[in-house]
Amino acid sequence: MKKTGATEGPPELVDIVDRLDRPLCIMPKSEAHRQSLYHRAVFVLVFNPAGKLYLQKRGPKKSLYPGRFDLSATGHVQAGEARLDAAIRELHEELGLRVKTLTRLDAIPASEQTGYEFVTLFSAGRLAEPPRPNPAEVAGGMFVDPTELAALVRGYRDWLTPGLVHFFEKKALFSEARYGEG
Repeated sequence: MKKTGATEGPPELVDIVDRLDRPLCIMPKSEAHRQSLYHRAVFVLVFNPAGKLYLQKRGPKKSLYPGRFDLSATGHVQAGEARLDAAIRELHEELGLRVKTLTRLDAIPASEQTGYEFVTLFSAGRLAEPPRPNPAEVAGGMFVDPTELAALVRGYRDWLTPGLVHFFEKKALFSEARYGEG
């Protein structure tokens, strides 16, 4: 039940795209998810100076995978927004980190397994500044090394988002190329 006088912000608009990632129209993100329509998302990796990867814990009110651990920063590409700009925005919104550039690492096509999202993976590299999780977006987080993440994937897969598991199993998360200075 809505509170009287409660206001919600305008809906987040995303580009709806076809199977080849070509824009078709603009629609609220909630409708894209409800109708299983193709749209775009970005994931960003953040490493500490020791090369450990930051995993965010998704907030309990997230519509998808609440409370699970995910890649450092994740989010949707807004209508008309470039993927790089979306990744920089999400990194700031979720973790309070500002960077001038990111390195594009990988991409996966939209499918049922990705929630019909064309996903682009970026790295911020090793950052001296620690993440400052936004409690409206993220419920905390932790840094892990490859061995620790492998143990999580083996023993606690249901604590992790499918995207995190996918990129880990694809060996797209830990390599010297991912650790560039941010």
